Amino acid sequence: MDLGLTNKAVLVLASSKGLGKATAMKYAEEGARVMITGRDGETLKATAKEIKEKTGSRIEYEVCDITKKEDIKNLVQKTVDAFGNVDVLINNAGGPPAGTFDDFGDEEWEYAFQLTLQSMIRAVREVLPHMRKNGGGRIVNIASSSFKQPIDGLILSNTFRTAIMGLAKSLSQELAKDQILINTIGPGRIGTDRIKELDQVIAGKKGISVEDVKNELEQTIPLGRYGTPEEFARVIVFLGSEANTYVTGQAFLIDGGMVKAF
Repeated sequence: MDLGLTNKAVLVLASSKGLGKATAMKYAEEGARVMITGRDGETLKATAKEIKEKTGSRIEYEVCDITKKEDIKNLVQKTVDAFGNVDVLINNAGGPPAGTFDDFGDEEWEYAFQLTLQSMIRAVREVLPHMRKNGGGRIVNIASSSFKQPIDGLILSNTFRTAIMGLAKSLSQELAKDQILINTIGPGRIGTDRIKELDQVIAGKKGISVEDVKNELEQTIPLGRYGTPEEFARVIVFLGSEANTYVTGQAFLIDGGMVKAF
């Protein structure tokens, strides 16, 4: 299948590692020009070099703290300066701290909002003029399986990841006339550093090893294993490609069948 991504301009937020990096890699494999972002310049530089060497595609990088309005504005402008447009926006953010309601005050709630929801609002706002001028675009939001089924001990993520789905559904109605398609993806237990950190939290609370935690959780997944970042990225790349012409306003789980809710 031709995904129509050759020379498309793709901006992937929070993409120096994990799901963001895997997504950037997969777009580059399809011939897209990709802007990757993160807060650590050295990690970004190494990731850009790795993707370029493996794919031969043009990769740019920009240090960006997505909790800061001016950083996002600057990032989008740098992407347009480099590539001439933004055809695809992949909204992504690291997860907020684990904990329950009693663990957090206003400061932690505000940070989680800025990180997971406000960053996406700002990124969409900045790319819209360019997508409209170019006659359309694709936006894919990386959220969490918690938008279908809350995850114990992740109240901050549960709250704002669900809000992302509501935002995308509303935007799909408003942006359809501009030929801008927007969808949301909820990863289950995909083998990233974030999942390792969460497994360590569970292990500490239960007094067992991280490997035992992983074994227990894999038993709750019908496919019997954690997913890989590469498997996750394939779905995102399709939704954010020219091959997707009629899917918008939808929320999909990539979880190996773990979530039982409809």
